[in-house]
Amino acid sequence: MQVKRYDKLVRDGIPAIIEATGAIPETRVLSEEEYLRRLDDKLGEELAEYIASGPDREAAAEELADLLEVIYAAAAARGVSPEALDALRARKRGARGGFEERLLLLSVTEP
Repeated sequence: MQVKRYDKLVRDGIPAIIEATGAIPETRVLSEEEYLRRLDDKLGEELAEYIASGPDREAAAEELADLLEVIYAAAAARGVSPEALDALRARKRGARGGFEERLLLLSVTEP
């Protein structure tokens, strides 16, 4: 019997998907502190996968969806609902704008 080690945060449905293949997943429930740390790790992992997806729109969309799922989980773990997070995003967008104009700030000359 071969054991493959992962030691990473996974979506709630992953153990059942693994079991459906006949394999046996080993899991444990994280403490709140460790969960927050693992969510931060997962954000980095998903961001790296998004960057690696390159110009492939479909792959990029898949990775962006994964990033959103982790972002919502990280927000919820810190007591922020998806609605509150989106309201904050909209407020910041209203105050500072979005990224549609594709502006790259090159320099600022102080008076």
